[in-house]
Amino acid sequence: MTETIKFEVDSDGVALMTIDLPGRSMNVIDGQFMADLTELIDKVVSDDAIKGAVITSGKPAFMAGADLSMMGENAGAASTGEATPEDVFNGVYAMNKQLRAMETCGKPFAAAINGLALGGGLEITLACHYRVCADDPKLTLGLPEVNVGLLPGGGGTQRLPRLMGVQAAAPYLLQGKNMSPQEAQGFGVVHEIAPRDEIVDKAKAWIRDGGEGVQPWDKKGFKIPGGQGPMDPRISQTFTVGNAMLQKETLHNYPAPAAILSAVYEGHQVPMDAALRIESRYFTKLLLDPVSKAMIRSLFINKQAADKLASRPEGVDKSTVKKLGVLGAGMMGAGIAYVSARAGMDVVLLDRDQESAEKGKAYSEGLVAKGIKRRKVTEEKGQALLDRIHPTTSYDELKGCDLVIEAVFESRDIKDDVTKATEAAEPALPVFASNTSTLPITGLAESFSRPHDFIGLHFFSPVDRMPLVEIIMGEKTADETLARAMDYVQQIRKTPIVVNDSRGFYTSRCFGTYVAEGLAMLADGVEPALIENAGKFSGMPVGPLDVGDAVSIELGYKVREQTKKDLGDAYKPAPGDHIIDELMAQGRLGKKAGKGYYEYPEGGKKFLWPGLKENWPPADEQPEVDEVKKRFLYRQAVEAARCIEEGVLLAPADGDIGAILGWGFAPYTGGPLSLIDTVGLDAFVRECDRLAQQYGERFTPPQLLRDMAAKDESFYGAPVKQAAE
Repeated sequence: MTETIKFEVDSDGVALMTIDLPGRSMNVIDGQFMADLTELIDKVVSDDAIKGAVITSGKPAFMAGADLSMMGENAGAASTGEATPEDVFNGVYAMNKQLRAMETCGKPFAAAINGLALGGGLEITLACHYRVCADDPKLTLGLPEVNVGLLPGGGGTQRLPRLMGVQAAAPYLLQGKNMSPQEAQGFGVVHEIAPRDEIVDKAKAWIRDGGEGVQPWDKKGFKIPGGQGPMDPRISQTFTVGNAMLQKETLHNYPAPAAILSAVYEGHQVPMDAALRIESRYFTKLLLDPVSKAMIRSLFINKQAADKLASRPEGVDKSTVKKLGVLGAGMMGAGIAYVSARAGMDVVLLDRDQESAEKGKAYSEGLVAKGIKRRKVTEEKGQALLDRIHPTTSYDELKGCDLVIEAVFESRDIKDDVTKATEAAEPALPVFASNTSTLPITGLAESFSRPHDFIGLHFFSPVDRMPLVEIIMGEKTADETLARAMDYVQQIRKTPIVVNDSRGFYTSRCFGTYVAEGLAMLADGVEPALIENAGKFSGMPVGPLDVGDAVSIELGYKVREQTKKDLGDAYKPAPGDHIIDELMAQGRLGKKAGKGYYEYPEGGKKFLWPGLKENWPPADEQPEVDEVKKRFLYRQAVEAARCIEEGVLLAPADGDIGAILGWGFAPYTGGPLSLIDTVGLDAFVRECDRLAQQYGERFTPPQLLRDMAAKDESFYGAPVKQAAE
């Protein structure tokens, strides 16, 4: 009796294999499943009474793919010497051998795809000889491995191009793009679409009607659709042009897309057995690469734990926000209102006048209209969402709210006023949250009579697209308040990280160093174009000057002035402060003003303001690109380490997740703390000392890093020198 797959044979001799991993909400490929699948394939093949088999799922989704936690452990075993690269390859190749044995056994296998099939889940269906998919517009099929630094390792890089053609398959392999059942049928990836309750019967009928247990690529004379081989003019440009486009997009930071393209290029020229060995070799190489290990850990394992609220305080009952108050209907408040109404909450959207409040609701109206146009939401559901948003100027409408989020202008006085007005209108309010991005929560909580019910909820713009919420604990914030805040973030389908109070908290504080370092370089005489390009080459979404314009030079100036006022003599000027002062004096306030570090000609393409080089002339000798990249990454990483040392960050995982999801810190590193681990503590500390001596004390590593280096420690447990190998 197998543990993960239910097995039964009907009177016609057709076996039904129903995947249903116990204790899991989603089916995944783990060691037990692979053993069970092998056992049942052998059973089907060896029993003459069985004509063939249908594979389906006992859960709403078909299968989510491989257990990445298991893969991370295998890669970790190799990095510590517990396993050899050959051992890892054999483990990787085992699934390819298994699926290849199934498709060449001589008996027909059909897949009845009842729900989402991703990664290895889809690859299992591709190894079947016939595929019937449920007719559900929400059902998705895809190979997302590239998003965690891997490639499809169960034959996906070989079978998908053989079904739909190399060029057509490229976006699904290189970008992790998903396809609907209708798209899959059009490409020949699935053979038939049927109502969900009919797919098993349809698959069985195909077997009963004489379905052939031979794949197209195992038949003599098979040709890949759209061209095959490097000299075929129909396909050759796909590889030559594709490689150039690939490097343009990845900037040589991500090895997985290049490995995928290589696996497809080499594999599509040889028979399937050789092609699968090629794929497994590339998969093994990626699995042992620090990039995939860091990405799997941060973007899958740790993010999944954060989404499940792994750090939620124990002993606090689960809460649900039914009525939410949002103070301030500007861009942030309007975005918070939209995502909350989308999650089913009634939202009171309050501003100083009705026109401003209505304008805030109009933001949701625009998003709903786009969703209807793109068929992502029906008119009925879109209108229901809008009906849940109530624009107003009256604080009395906040009565009965489960949570109120203040999202007004970044001014301590204004925040103080709206906080007091809210409590006066609803003294029984369970939780009050501030969306401040820089002002300490403990100070803001002084305006609320119950500081233990006061917390920070830092959203990122645009709220409807940014996946992170930074939850900030004030000195007196209660665990129950934290639990309620985490429940709300989960309710709106965002990823939470929890940090302690400080100026700028974690994300704003560390992100600010990226822009500040760009200004420091400008002051040092580094070419503006080199600054911007090296920022992008380092893995950041855009250059630091571009970011500074988008956020607003004026906002940065006001935040700095508030900081100077709060800190007094303790404030330490940054190397680029005088540049901000000069730009403010010239009215160059950023993108919103049409001029800042860049010029924004109406109807034209933005370009770097020539005045940058006139005001701050470039030095005769310019630094190497790698040196500029290092300054950007190491400066942010040093600040993240300081946040750990000071207790602002409670866990390295929160630091890495927050950096990638919050401000776009180079995902291929796994985050700033993963970057330090990968470099190695000793090497990182020595390099920071060099940077500090050359560029300033801001690079000086905190004592925490020196102590960790001396003890051969790392943030994620493995010895530093081994993590760096």
